[in-house]
Amino acid sequence: MKLLYRTRAAIGRLTLGLMALTTIAAIGVDDYETLKVGQKAPAFSLPGTDGETYTLDSFSDAEVLVMIFTCNHCPTAQAYEERMKQLVVDYQDRGVAVVAVSPNDPASVRLDELGYTDLSDSFEEMQIRAADMAYNFPYLYDGETQEMSKAYGPVATPHVFVFDRDRVLQYIGRIDDEERIGKAKTHDLRDALEAMLAGRPVANATTKTFGCSVKWADKTGDVQRAVKRWQEEPVSVETITIEGVKDLMKNDTNKLRVINIWATWCGPCVTEMPEFVDINRMYRGRRFELITISMDGPELAEDVLDVLKRNHVSSKNYHFANEDAYALIEALDPEWPGPIPYTVLIKPGGEIVFRQLSKIDPLELKREIVNHVGRYYD
Repeated sequence: MKLLYRTRAAIGRLTLGLMALTTIAAIGVDDYETLKVGQKAPAFSLPGTDGETYTLDSFSDAEVLVMIFTCNHCPTAQAYEERMKQLVVDYQDRGVAVVAVSPNDPASVRLDELGYTDLSDSFEEMQIRAADMAYNFPYLYDGETQEMSKAYGPVATPHVFVFDRDRVLQYIGRIDDEERIGKAKTHDLRDALEAMLAGRPVANATTKTFGCSVKWADKTGDVQRAVKRWQEEPVSVETITIEGVKDLMKNDTNKLRVINIWATWCGPCVTEMPEFVDINRMYRGRRFELITISMDGPELAEDVLDVLKRNHVSSKNYHFANEDAYALIEALDPEWPGPIPYTVLIKPGGEIVFRQLSKIDPLELKREIVNHVGRYYD
């Protein structure tokens, strides 16, 4: 099993890397040339998640300026968050300033690219991530115009640019050679900083960088095409019995399972359905599945399917279609008092790890999901 997991993780990392390389070939080099060692840092003015506006002059006191293009959603970027924070701790008293910039246009991020995160790349979500992770460095948003990112030319997240006192680029590339925490063999960014602080040339001034491709604004068409494909997916519903519900709760699979109980006559149930659709599109590429169960009476079978189709719920859908609602309550979760909507999150083997009576908080449920399926490769 460990070998299988590592193989899948390696394939996933390779896929992300190929995506990044494809982006470099398609637009990164041709349209937005990456800065080269020896060039000056372009000026910028960007909002930070702390409410301040930052320019290049905001870091004028620093002997060395480390600029890391990163983002919320990328698993590689998330894997480096703690290392970035530790970099600040280790070098802030030595004249090194660290600043992070998100270059991504949030409108160019597809839902199926969010399988390793609870947050996309909007400025509001950046503010949440900065608070959640207690960032000790400024986190700047360039997703609105991407003018600063086009001037610097990052090709992936994370991508590091290190400038000297005169803001001349001395190192560009990766943080280290291994995204998996604690596995790095070379520490390229730290080696560059030590050389610069000692007045020596950086021995390896340019390295390749691995991670998710930058989401330039011209990728919004990819998002629109993806939404069109998803809306064309078939939607169906099957009748389920009490025994079938019991089998679902056993979760004899390798997937994390969300079960949502709803009904056509329940307003909150129907209004929150698009949130479950988004969640399904985000995580279904991982070891995850969404299941819905309608508690409508048998006579409402057509209405159940109509609501599911209107909301493009292409997950596994069931219709209990039985008068004995209390039997379903006991079969699903004895702790459930009965009102709907009701949602449970079930680990492989049947353990319920999350319960929500009434409408879900989408961010809370996403956090629970990603905390179980993982934010990055290990």
